[in-house]
Amino acid sequence: MAGNEKPTKTPWVDPDDAPEWTADVFERAEVRDGERLVRPATGTLTKRGRPKLEQPKKQVTLRLDQDVIERLRSGGPGWQSRVNEILKKAVEA
Repeated sequence: MAGNEKPTKTPWVDPDDAPEWTADVFERAEVRDGERLVRPATGTLTKRGRPKLEQPKKQVTLRLDQDVIERLRSGGPGWQSRVNEILKKAVEA
């Protein structure tokens, strides 16, 4: 009966039989830290996040009167962008 049984274990493969990695393969590989993707593989079509701006905006802390803030917020979402436009016009004037 021993001749009819199928092997239950997969055959062992020597890891030294794997092909050598070339510099090109390393350059194209993605880099991970555990599950977190550190650097995507080169040649991938997906870019994550927003495109980089030539002049990115800076975050500042600004103290304004409460009535000014309420008036600006009453215009709905995007009030911070409107503040930026108002200040830009004031600086250019």
